[in-house]
Amino acid sequence: MTAENPPPITPSLPNALSAVQQEIVRACKQARRDPASVTLIAVSKTFDAGAITPVIVAGQRVFGENRVQEAKAKWPGLMSAYPGVALHLIGPLQSNKAKEAVALFDAIHSVDRPSICQALAKEIDSQKRRPQLFVQLNTGEEPQKAGVAPSEADAFIADCRDQYGLAISGLMCIPPVDDAPAPHFALTAKIAARNGLKNLSMGMSADFAIAIQFGATHVRVGSAIFGHR
Repeated sequence: MTAENPPPITPSLPNALSAVQQEIVRACKQARRDPASVTLIAVSKTFDAGAITPVIVAGQRVFGENRVQEAKAKWPGLMSAYPGVALHLIGPLQSNKAKEAVALFDAIHSVDRPSICQALAKEIDSQKRRPQLFVQLNTGEEPQKAGVAPSEADAFIADCRDQYGLAISGLMCIPPVDDAPAPHFALTAKIAARNGLKNLSMGMSADFAIAIQFGATHVRVGSAIFGHR
């Protein structure tokens, strides 16, 4: 880089985290909600321990990863060094990774088909470890995206509980990129309410403030904290 073309200046990770936390407080105030009712999940996928550590040191304690293998490679050491950190799986889960997922993660946001239910039930019973479970909805019914169609959600949630004995904590959604997110958040909240589910995992860097207006209890924020991948 030359003096005429300096590198871009980006905020430090702790400052970026603080800005997101302040935006959560602002959104909660507007929605007349307690900021403590919203859990910030710092999405650390693709970032290494060196990038994650300053965010932990700044006080963040809940992190999200997309892939079991990536998380397994970097998080055991971090969790040993920083007790009290919680890890959420927010990406797709394969049945053959259920054993590792139950062992490592404190929450799994991608319960979306019978094979996953069966594998999780088996491992939860075997390991006596019970991560928080979210059913993932495909509110836009996008063929390339994982998740349960809204019209099938009630039956799927009932099967999770009755057939597989899973304690479902809430719902997760990822609105289509080109859609306004509000209708998708509203639909997710409506399905959760009629099924007695209190937790809503919805909202990412670009729309978490909107998600909070619709009752999000968990927001998944990556680039606004860590920068673009």
